[in-house]
Amino acid sequence: MAKKQTSRGRTQDRARVAGGQDHEVKYEAKKEGVSKDTVKKAVKSAGNSRKKVEAEIGRH
Repeated sequence: MAKKQTSRGRTQDRARVAGGQDHEVKYEAKKEGVSKDTVKKAVKSAGNSRKKVEAEIGRH
């Protein structure tokens, strides 16, 4: 897993997309060339795994 320690001592999991975090949704939308709404729908249907979200977006 791609976990990273933040400056506050918390761990971050880069293999997941937090659908409720606007900056993560915006990043994934820009990366995939789709709208933020499309990313949110993909997270809701496929779960928060980044690989599954990207696969779900690729299917549409």
